[in-house]
Amino acid sequence: MPPAATDAARLGAIGWRTAVDPEWQALLDAHPAATPARVVEQHRSGYVVATGPGEGVAVESLPEWQRPSGYRKGTVSPEERPAVGDWVLVEDGKRIVALLPRRGAIKRGAAGEHYRQQLIAANVDVVLVVCGLDGDFNPRRIERYLLLVQGSGATPVLVLTKADRPDADAAAAREALAGIEAQHVAVVAVNAKDPATVDALAPWLRPGETAVLVGSSGAGKSTVTNTLLGIEKMKTSAVREHDARGRHTTTHRALIALPSGACIIDTPGMRELKPTGEEEIADGGFGDIEALAEACRFRDCAHQKEPGCAVRAAIERGELDEARFGNYLKLKDEIAAASDRLASRLADKQGAKVQTRALHKRPDDKYGKR
Repeated sequence: MPPAATDAARLGAIGWRTAVDPEWQALLDAHPAATPARVVEQHRSGYVVATGPGEGVAVESLPEWQRPSGYRKGTVSPEERPAVGDWVLVEDGKRIVALLPRRGAIKRGAAGEHYRQQLIAANVDVVLVVCGLDGDFNPRRIERYLLLVQGSGATPVLVLTKADRPDADAAAAREALAGIEAQHVAVVAVNAKDPATVDALAPWLRPGETAVLVGSSGAGKSTVTNTLLGIEKMKTSAVREHDARGRHTTTHRALIALPSGACIIDTPGMRELKPTGEEEIADGGFGDIEALAEACRFRDCAHQKEPGCAVRAAIERGELDEARFGNYLKLKDEIAAASDRLASRLADKQGAKVQTRALHKRPDDKYGKR
């Protein structure tokens, strides 16, 4: 059953959509005693969910979400478990009974030798990529963020914080990001402590919409959140002067309702941004380079010294930054490698399922089904 009008209004304040997806409706019908709730915090020990603005409640998760992931029956991979921003169904106000299908998710390749995906946030409309106008500013890292963001269907916005610093040069930063901005990605420079400049983010924080803040530790994500809230809710700390690095003041992801009617998800700083293998290189703000590559004389052009290379010609004319092109090639190789690892993982998983079915089939063949 869909939520009652009063409940729907409270849910709407944390991002619930009036038009319910048919898959959602099927799960609502299958669990008539359950209430929709949104995951607002994720901890190692479990989840905190909410049915409206305000404090959430801790709930029990499904047993298969608590077991170590693997291929054996009854376990699910980390990316199939809830993340902050997900919608779940809760019974008795304390137990999750179902995860509603996602509209989209922001994720990255997890650190380590084995292929895994790590969810950053689910069901988001806007991703605010936060970068300080100090030692934190790095166009190549911004391109990595865009690569992970744009394939999710969410709208990316580059937020350049610390515009009030005496040494901040917002104009030079925008010039360095000209290739990205030309791909219709908005760039906004703000003083994260000043409500008047942070108001420039209002077009992307409309009622019912969900935004997630991503960026390095010390970039100003929590300061932006506090300014949007009008209170000091999130802890902040100073960065080191010699390298503009910050400490991990934010230790877990949290979804917060804003006075504007939007929701925002604050996240810990991320130092490693690995592709999952599902990305398209054009999503990293490289659509212009992909278009140039299509104009090369040879289809297999490596863009080095081949005759008729449209990419090299654009670099020589000063229309394409060579450092940006180098990052394009690097990320393209990383996506290809991650894609191979993903394919291998899926093949191994499928092989394990087939082997399990075969092991169960042998006793059935010998003794007959019971």
